[in-house]
Amino acid sequence: MRARPLLGAFGVALLLSAGCGIPASSDVRVDGKAGTATEAGSSNGRSSEPPSRTASGSDNEAFVRNFLSAAAGEPDRAYERVKAFIAPEHRLRLQDKKGSEVALTVVRLRESVFTFNSDSTTTVKISVQQIGVLRTNGTLAPPVATETEYEFRLRSAALGGADNDERAGQYVLDPPNVLLLSDVALQQYYQDESIYFWSSDRTRLVPDQRYLPFAVPDERRVNEVVRWLVGGPSDWLRPGVVGLPDGTELINNATGANNRWEVNLDMSGDDQNRVDQVITQLAWSLGDLPGELELKIRNNSQPVQDLNERRLAQPLYPVREGPQRFGVYEGAIRPLDFVGEPGGVVPLAAEVNRNIVSAGLARGANRVLAAMVVTSGKDRQRLAVGAGADTVAALNRGGTEYASISRPVWLRTVDSRPAQGLVVADGRLYRFDEAARMSEVPLNLPSPQVTAVAAALDGQRVALVAGGRLYVAAINLDGAGSGMSVGPPRALVTSLTGLTAVDWIGEDRLVVAGSAGQPAIYEISVDGALETPLRTDVGAKVNHLTAYPTNRSVRVPTGAYMYEANKVAYRSSPFERIEPESVRDVPAPPAGVRPSNPSAPFFLY
Repeated sequence: MRARPLLGAFGVALLLSAGCGIPASSDVRVDGKAGTATEAGSSNGRSSEPPSRTASGSDNEAFVRNFLSAAAGEPDRAYERVKAFIAPEHRLRLQDKKGSEVALTVVRLRESVFTFNSDSTTTVKISVQQIGVLRTNGTLAPPVATETEYEFRLRSAALGGADNDERAGQYVLDPPNVLLLSDVALQQYYQDESIYFWSSDRTRLVPDQRYLPFAVPDERRVNEVVRWLVGGPSDWLRPGVVGLPDGTELINNATGANNRWEVNLDMSGDDQNRVDQVITQLAWSLGDLPGELELKIRNNSQPVQDLNERRLAQPLYPVREGPQRFGVYEGAIRPLDFVGEPGGVVPLAAEVNRNIVSAGLARGANRVLAAMVVTSGKDRQRLAVGAGADTVAALNRGGTEYASISRPVWLRTVDSRPAQGLVVADGRLYRFDEAARMSEVPLNLPSPQVTAVAAALDGQRVALVAGGRLYVAAINLDGAGSGMSVGPPRALVTSLTGLTAVDWIGEDRLVVAGSAGQPAIYEISVDGALETPLRTDVGAKVNHLTAYPTNRSVRVPTGAYMYEANKVAYRSSPFERIEPESVRDVPAPPAGVRPSNPSAPFFLY
């Protein structure tokens, strides 16, 4: 199975905040250290089982980290592992749940405060950010709990209350009545998996992020993935994809040995095209697993498939070449040249390459698509859209002017149907077509003020910034390709505030600009669980952000993004300012004239 590294978790630093309500006379310690739970063993450099209760001895900070890891692993033993940390006389306070009702409350630890009491116990207050609920089907659902703080006590497990017996460890008293799991433990004890469902129009596969405990034996991994597929997509993704045929069930368990895997499904086999799509779906959902797959439909074998050959024959995304960098310079799109990177040619005729503020260009089915924001009178903007085989020679212009329009994005297609895109104009989300016709997309959000929109490579998922918060949603396209609807947006939890821009940097990762006390750029998983700071010294609010999304079909440079802040453009890998000298086909300015700054950078792919 594929073992992709999870994103690094941020927010593990435990901060002391004022006004915590602790009496001045108490003996208080505040944990200011970051770190992962003590290892209990590892496989391939990754921990498989969380540490035992006694692993931390009498170290309070380590014990709390380990307690917030105890629930990690196979769900049927989660309560057993957590109760091992709880004093026997208090275990009934944590009420067991069984089967699919087992759910872990995933939190981002903000602060730990320890108060030493006169009865030799220690009161622990942990401040947290609720991230979500990890279900037994591997999905991370939106958070249900609203608590921002949990309180419990610790006592020595040594006989007679001796507090110097390291081997005895400690116990939890007055435990929370939920299974808590830190985001650090989610990173350390789970492997993130992408399983795939066919889009609503059955033209492409769409990833759905899941988590599988490292403790699950290798021989059961295939079985778990197949069960996830049978169970259907995540709730937020459901409006944009279709599951396996109704009534599909797994017959017995999926089996495998010596790079040969057998899956037996109880589903209709009358539609051979549908069966073939299930085989492709399985091949990609099994990650980089090598070997052969034998799919049986009601015990009737289909031709054995080589998994690698199937993945090569049915690539995930319509990307046929690597990215090329462009930017806007003095109202025209220009190539950006950097050492070691392929240079591009502007796919616009000279007569239409003017008065441009920002642009979204994409390669569709045998043609180039261009959507641009152009100036239209004083302080007004208009959308201009065009398409061409190699060069866009004419543009259709929208009939409405706006004060502000965001960078437009295309919903990528795999066929020759008319293309569609999304753009934000004066705080509202609009769909546009190749004729530059715009129609508002209704969104049921707490704040109607949309700031940014970004589309995933699969063309079926979007990310939105609205009211300073981050959302993801599924796109549903009708069979004719002329209609589109956006499913209910799912809010993602992040430690960033005041978000301003977003783009997709991977099939299950976003790059997001906001504030972490000062302007910053983070990488965030598509469910909001895991985040990594990319730039914490941006210096000014980011008003434009673009990325090249890595994917499993085209393995080209990872983590490439560009942004603009305070009218200056920057790039990553390496991080540097985009200077006028990087703009191709621009003559040097006259002596004594300062060159303009390139702006609104973007990738064409």
